[in-house]
Amino acid sequence: MFYFCTQIKRRMEFRYQDPYPIQKDDTVYKKLTSDYVKVEQLGDREILTIDPKGLELLAEEAMADVSFMLRSSHLESLRRIIDDPEATDNDRFVAYNLLQNAAVAAEGALPSCQDTGTAIVMGKKGENVYTGVDDGEYLSKGIYNTYQKRNLRYSQVVPLTMFDEKNSGSNLPAQIDIYAKKGNYYEFLFLTKGGGSANKTFLYQKTKSLLNEKSLEEFIKEKISDLGTAACPPYHLALVIGGTSAEANLAAVKKASAKYYDNLPTEGNEAGQAFRDLEWEAKVQEICQESAIGAQFGGKYLTHDVRVIRLPRHAASCPVGMGVSCSADRNIKGKITEEGIFLEQLEENPKRFLPDTPPHLEEAVEINLNKPMPEILAELSKYPIKTRLKLNGTLIVARDIAHAKIKEIIDSGEPMPEYFKNHPIYYAGPAKTPEGMASGSFGPTTAGRMDVYVDEFQSHGGSMIMLAKGNRSKDVTNACGKYGGFYLGSIGGPAAILAKDNILSVEVVDFSELGMEAVRKIEVKDFPAFIITDDKGNDFFADLAH
Repeated sequence: MFYFCTQIKRRMEFRYQDPYPIQKDDTVYKKLTSDYVKVEQLGDREILTIDPKGLELLAEEAMADVSFMLRSSHLESLRRIIDDPEATDNDRFVAYNLLQNAAVAAEGALPSCQDTGTAIVMGKKGENVYTGVDDGEYLSKGIYNTYQKRNLRYSQVVPLTMFDEKNSGSNLPAQIDIYAKKGNYYEFLFLTKGGGSANKTFLYQKTKSLLNEKSLEEFIKEKISDLGTAACPPYHLALVIGGTSAEANLAAVKKASAKYYDNLPTEGNEAGQAFRDLEWEAKVQEICQESAIGAQFGGKYLTHDVRVIRLPRHAASCPVGMGVSCSADRNIKGKITEEGIFLEQLEENPKRFLPDTPPHLEEAVEINLNKPMPEILAELSKYPIKTRLKLNGTLIVARDIAHAKIKEIIDSGEPMPEYFKNHPIYYAGPAKTPEGMASGSFGPTTAGRMDVYVDEFQSHGGSMIMLAKGNRSKDVTNACGKYGGFYLGSIGGPAAILAKDNILSVEVVDFSELGMEAVRKIEVKDFPAFIITDDKGNDFFADLAH
């Protein structure tokens, strides 16, 4: 027996749909200059001619502003946390510190975060715009200028072979994506994306079976619990469902987290336009609040807000992307028109968002880090997880490459350096030090990247007290229980205020050739931290998950 399938053919009229029909731009811009642009006639077309130096100027100013200032709306959201009676003390403590940090960073010496990020530029170039050059070169030169002149960090490493790398020494290369569009103007989105928030971008290849209310809600709850605090919440969370390809989905995630798609339509159509789903934005925000993860140490404010974008998809594929813009919400728009070169106006006076009095908190426990390690461990052992601390004394700073180097030393049969045994280890890498100051911006990096070293290092008497940001694996909890160690959580985000108020001196003690990855010794005063994992096998984030 034979079966024949026929497909009903239906003639559809051609219809082009702008995939992302942004309906308006309500950004407030400031004018940088009227120079570098002119309008020239070419037949019946008006051509906007841009001197490439204008691209260089725009990129340089954008990278500078976004490294030291934030959007007013972001700061307003932090203030709402402080004023919310449902916020926990820890929520308020983090929000207050982040506002203080913004006020310090806006002074222009210390960037808001020590991880001054990968420079990313998205441009949309009108068909009647002429520059006569490779635009990426001049945008890169502007980025280079800012990273050379300002107290920013060089975070880019370039491969020489498959396994050998070196720091580029300029924070280049940048990621530059330029698209064509109609018109005679050039518009831009500039971002500086740190490793912590970039590492919290996820792609899930799902199917049609996800697209019902129950399945989607269960999926989101599971993934929110996985998100954790390593990327410095409160977050601006983006969830994108669908996409003509995986890369289209993730590109939309990045732009949505930067609020670039805020003015999309709020409903779909038969041509497949992207749209915001406001109902699901509210649902996901509620899920985030009910997670109780909070603004890093428990509470309501894992997220400031949520953007849910729905895209068309291939019938056999349903990509789902999730990503965040962290407490260093470094996104800024720019544009070049016949009237000149413009840049989004960021907030120049964050102090106006600070309350007259700090939020009330229980007094922190002071810990003297200059005592012998067994005495420090015994003191910490008196207190439960979630205890707020003030650290005073010596910390050793070491992160990814330094940990790998020390493992090589151990593997070669040599003893672990004594500094790794005698002092707590702070996972961090500083920005450049401003003239006349003890330190550049110097906040914590993500703890989880060092998890693989903890058991072995503690078995050698090192890494007995670790200080960083974010949640850690069960392996770390087990190691601390086995060897009597502790993991202390520092607030992710307020790198500028830590440098100004809490770090007294910085000295390179090993691997100086590694630049920002070198091992340093720092002296700290009243450095804020919380006990996250203790010597009894307790873990704050694991307890929260249950």
